[in-house]
Amino acid sequence: MANFGLYSKYYDLLYREKDYLGESNYVIGLIERYGENTDRQSWRLLELGCGSGGHAAFISPIIRQLVGIERSSEMAAQAAGKRIPNFEIIEGDITQLASVLPMEYRQEKFDAVVSLFHVVSYLNHNDQLKSCFNAVYNSLKQGGVFIFDVWFAPAVFWLRPEKRMKQMHDEFISVSREANSTIDVVSNVVTVDFTTHIKDNLSGDTTTLNETHPMRCYGVPEITLLANEAGLHLVCAEEFLSGKPASVETWGVCFVLKKNK
Repeated sequence: MANFGLYSKYYDLLYREKDYLGESNYVIGLIERYGENTDRQSWRLLELGCGSGGHAAFISPIIRQLVGIERSSEMAAQAAGKRIPNFEIIEGDITQLASVLPMEYRQEKFDAVVSLFHVVSYLNHNDQLKSCFNAVYNSLKQGGVFIFDVWFAPAVFWLRPEKRMKQMHDEFISVSREANSTIDVVSNVVTVDFTTHIKDNLSGDTTTLNETHPMRCYGVPEITLLANEAGLHLVCAEEFLSGKPASVETWGVCFVLKKNK
């Protein structure tokens, strides 16, 4: 999303230890389990909020085509610069797919739509989520699936966000990022304030960036209700990556919605 524009240059360093391969394999397994087409070499997938292409690098080479939508021009440029095979990135808003996707993509539907790393939690309002669901419905083949993960409301209110600090470095830069959060219990939105310090290891120069990321946490009933309104039905809600049942200990929950036949 646009919030990542300020530090997109440092994004891959901050998340270089993220298990993109494991997460990509997990998503592929969900598509094979719940989708209609099990021939992955023929898959056409759409990724909403593809960021710098971390998941695309593992998914795209083993399927027919992956189209990524990314709102941040800086992130999109990073993804494009990686020259990932079978991957096309389009800059645009994930709630406005009808105006973002070229005509040929709107005519030839996708086997699956994926949106990872809590991108859907950046949709803070019901109308945004409804627009996203409607756009996904129109983009999917009959029997196609929409796979996404969000912050899970029961766990967020049970565990409560904690102050977090993350430090990473390579030969060129050192990055230190502090996260402080507040919860709006009426809107179910967690506002995360990031303070990021970047040091040039060669010159010693430092830069400080301040950003605010509003993250909505969702529960199963509201996802189910809004999905049904868009013609999608819930087939799975589980802890992301592990596949365990969702609980008050499960901060990140993966939802699988299927387009009704």
